[in-house]
Amino acid sequence: MSQAKYNSIIRHYEECFERHGDTHLGVDWPNELDAAKRYSVMLDVLRNPLDGMSLLDFGCGASHLYPILKKTFPSITYAGLDASQIFCDFSQKKYPENTYYCLDVIQQADQLPGFDFIVMNGVFTEKRGLDFDEMFDYFKQLIRIVFSKARVGIAFNVMSTFVDWERDDLFHLPLDLVGTFLTRELNRHFVIRNDYGLYEYTVYVYKESCYG
Repeated sequence: MSQAKYNSIIRHYEECFERHGDTHLGVDWPNELDAAKRYSVMLDVLRNPLDGMSLLDFGCGASHLYPILKKTFPSITYAGLDASQIFCDFSQKKYPENTYYCLDVIQQADQLPGFDFIVMNGVFTEKRGLDFDEMFDYFKQLIRIVFSKARVGIAFNVMSTFVDWERDDLFHLPLDLVGTFLTRELNRHFVIRNDYGLYEYTVYVYKESCYG
């Protein structure tokens, strides 16, 4: 898939930020309480983490995850990544103590170091103008790269197919497809969270069975 295709998703989030600023709407979450719930669920990938472990907030946007991480796991080192220079510049100014990477990881994977945990909140929930196959290919390509950079595990969310109707602009990924992909290409050590009341699910994938 061409870079311009998936860049249309990035541009969509930039437009939301231009309209709504540093709010949940600025990263296209329609409900503030639901957005907070997602951040909490993302951090549940951290199971009894050791002091000094690192976490990469992949697709960090305006770094709304950061204060929640610091409150919940103050000893975890945070870094953010976004393909948007607008978000990276804003987050760096907002939290100058953090390290931020402005990278298109598909094009620049060699420039991204490793982390203990990588979370991808909202990276795959919208597909905008991409068709399902294009978005699924983009999803698989990114997940392969990101998992290779994680020492312990990753977390990501997608829209569920267990809904009254599916929106054309959202990425509704059937459980059997994600399970087959993970089992064949990553490993079997994954958890699917479908218990937090939103029309989506979150997946934690761990390196081997030594952690969990």
